[in-house]
Amino acid sequence: QVQLVESGGGLVQAGGSLRLSCAASGRTSRTYVMGWFRQAPGKEREFAATIMRSGSSTYYADSVKGRFTISRDNAKNTVYLQMNSLKPEDTAVYYCAAALSIGVLTTSSQYDYWGQGTQVTVSS
Repeated sequence: QVQLVESGGGLVQAGGSLRLSCAASGRTSRTYVMGWFRQAPGKEREFAATIMRSGSSTYYADSVKGRFTISRDNAKNTVYLQMNSLKPEDTAVYYCAAALSIGVLTTSSQYDYWGQGTQVTVSS
């Protein structure tokens, strides 16, 4: 089992940047495919990005491609989401998730463990 704790959220102006971190404890994070999801008020949770166990491959939702970068440091058991050129529509609670399955995992049901979320608010 793994516990996930997100940090790095906050309030930023449109066009700005934030870097989210997800610290994993318990079973080492290199065992898992890691992902970032987000949920805006009144909307369903949606996929943002995922990274394979070794960090060799990444995959992004079209809505964030070219602006967000997911990375991982397995030695530190931490996954990051660098968010650039932020838009008001990026406002959401961002969740880190870990999956025992392998492959490109883009739906929340494919993930086994979740963090508590961190709020990102982008003002116009």
